[in-house]
Amino acid sequence: MGTVTTPEPPLLVDCEDVAWFRDQPEGARGAAAALGRRIGLGERRTAELVLAVAELAGNVTKHAVDGSLLLRVLRNEAVAGVEVVAVDGGPGMADVRAALRDGMSTAGTLGIGLGAVQRLADTFDIHSQAGVGSVQLARFWPHPRPRSVSGEPAVGGITRPIGGEQVCGDAWSARTDTGHAPQPQDATPAAPGAAGPARPDWSALTGIRPRADRPHADPRRASALGRSVPVRAALAGPGEGVLVMSCDGLGHGPMASLAARAAVQAFRAGGARTPEQAMEQIHRALRGTRGAAVAVARLEPGGRLLFCGIGNITAALVTTTTRATLLSHPGIVGHQMHQLRTYEHRLPDHGVLVMHSDGLSERWTAADLAGLLHHPPALIAAGLLRHAGTRRDDASAVVAKAPR
Repeated sequence: MGTVTTPEPPLLVDCEDVAWFRDQPEGARGAAAALGRRIGLGERRTAELVLAVAELAGNVTKHAVDGSLLLRVLRNEAVAGVEVVAVDGGPGMADVRAALRDGMSTAGTLGIGLGAVQRLADTFDIHSQAGVGSVQLARFWPHPRPRSVSGEPAVGGITRPIGGEQVCGDAWSARTDTGHAPQPQDATPAAPGAAGPARPDWSALTGIRPRADRPHADPRRASALGRSVPVRAALAGPGEGVLVMSCDGLGHGPMASLAARAAVQAFRAGGARTPEQAMEQIHRALRGTRGAAVAVARLEPGGRLLFCGIGNITAALVTTTTRATLLSHPGIVGHQMHQLRTYEHRLPDHGVLVMHSDGLSERWTAADLAGLLHHPPALIAAGLLRHAGTRRDDASAVVAKAPR
């Protein structure tokens, strides 16, 4: 009898300690050094991280029309590393391969060049378009690199606070479904219609009115990518799947961030197998907070996708030529939700699931992402943020590829 091999579970990582830098190359280098020391990268690996950050930050400061650099910690159950994302709005690179050759470092940087950054990093990826801009991603893990992070994460996202704020009211998270039934985290849920605990009326206290949900496309428009089917009692498929959540805490600032963090904690700890179960757990966890718009999706091997959304989270299935918007319903998670509805979709081959908050304009098309879809999910999310993000609100985008 031949050997039976079990597929490896998809690689997923959590992000924390997110910090953005604009025109602050010294601050970015100092922050990179502090992060490397704190998570235990080691002296040599931390020095290599700082050198790469200096090159990327120098390029952004010297040449970008509107550039910024993101530093954050990536972590799974075994190890922590640092990810660097550089995003700019121009002028872009006409020849990326030439830019990666030694000796092509631009004036005003430390002179190591992007080719050296590529060699120093465990993962390096770049997308650039002349006249549009560039997105670059580099990851640094301890050496020798643990086997648990040898692949590319199936889900990647990015968050950016509104200008002037240090914390973001948007959040995203992903986890692998273990294939077991959920373990309730609270006491027995209240019966439908029963009065819940008293909670503050945030619209009265803050003057922020609940946002009406924007109309989304009829799910029948998704027929080009696979029929959208409302599922009365959605069941998880056999085996493991990937659950992905996008959350936009009402408003912005510390109170919105508190709601978003509560949503992430409930999502990670709740053990739900379906989007509806996860939404119910998040709804209970957000009582007493401002509340949030939330969308949860479950992706399964073979492309089956279950989706449930409440509020202004835009979600779409995207290929190089098509974009099909998924249907969400009005409400504020943590305050008022009507009957939940889950929709079943089919994620096409080589397509991605995109979810983003209303800190990004909805006026983007499949063509805007066509050149990015073969890149890692985190770089796709960063490219979408560059293209459609605004600075009038917190912004977040998360991109998922189907587990194979």
